[in-house]
Amino acid sequence: MDSARVDSWLWAIRVYKTRSAATTACRAGHVRVNGEKVKAAHTIKIGDELRIRIAGFDRILFVRQLLVKRVGAPVAALAYEDRTPEREPQAALGLRDRGAGRPTKRERRDIDKLRGRDEYFPE
Repeated sequence: MDSARVDSWLWAIRVYKTRSAATTACRAGHVRVNGEKVKAAHTIKIGDELRIRIAGFDRILFVRQLLVKRVGAPVAALAYEDRTPEREPQAALGLRDRGAGRPTKRERRDIDKLRGRDEYFPE
């Protein structure tokens, strides 16, 4: 086997739970192969770079092995090389404790300043 469909491969290596979810991601433009948006039927080869947008972040995968059937997680992990850069842990800006009630006007302004929306409140 020298090529595989991109949606089938993403499903086989367990990036998506279902093949239809992988197809939907391709249709929405969340999957790029070598920098180009692709359809679900696009074929991939060993050595291709895939960028998959999941939850607002890009995952960068290099194809090492072609799979078309779903396999166990240890075998699936050998089929790709994950080159996704480490994400910095983000601090929870402007989050309040549950049950703390509605924020006061001053607290709302402070939250907006933390989130970078202070252009409406010149000092």
